[in-house]
Amino acid sequence: MNIAIVTGALGGIGSASADALIKAGFHVVGMDVAEADGREGFTYVKGDLSSPEDRRELIRTALGLGKLRALVNVAGVAPKVRRDLLEMTEESYDFVMGVNTKGTLFLTQAAAKAMIEQGEGGYIVNISSCSAYTSSTSRGEYCISKAGVSMITTLFADRLAGDGITVNEICPGIIATGMTAAVKDKYDALIGGGLVPLGRWGQPEDVAKAVVALCDGTFGYTNGCSITVDGGMHIRKL
Repeated sequence: MNIAIVTGALGGIGSASADALIKAGFHVVGMDVAEADGREGFTYVKGDLSSPEDRRELIRTALGLGKLRALVNVAGVAPKVRRDLLEMTEESYDFVMGVNTKGTLFLTQAAAKAMIEQGEGGYIVNISSCSAYTSSTSRGEYCISKAGVSMITTLFADRLAGDGITVNEICPGIIATGMTAAVKDKYDALIGGGLVPLGRWGQPEDVAKAVVALCDGTFGYTNGCSITVDGGMHIRKL
């Protein structure tokens, strides 16, 4: 049985990615901090990505079910309180980095070792963000964490290429998820004002389609790349 691990599996992008991967033939082992919902083709491990023991349990569960073929790092947190960059606290920085960057790094390390041991290659997809290259001075720790995810992608793509493991990232733009719900009015106004050329919010399914393409061999010769799923928001215009 081909296994795909998805972190943040109960959130918007994570849930949509898990569903899409199940439809593509994977059995998904998902981790999140919330209580699980039931779905066919899905095994749930409740845990916190920032916890080494929870990460180990996630890998153990996946390997106990079949061959680990894909890892999709979706789990991420925003600052609990948005503060100006000059007021950012070390506690907030550590909280965000502990999940988004450190957790992603060491889960990727563990999954990569398992894939190398299996000797059959694999696919790793990191969900970064347009915040990796776009300044938001009221949540600097989030931007820094996602920029770190981009370098994690580059490093592992370089290190694992010889083992037949591709590592790529997806940078979503404004996606309708629980994380963006709190600032919906702000983003509605920005989208209405032309920030996104396609003129709409992104949906979790928009990201999930790219996840599947990077995990099913469609882009088997693509490695160390960033795929932007943002409706054209990144386009610079005069």
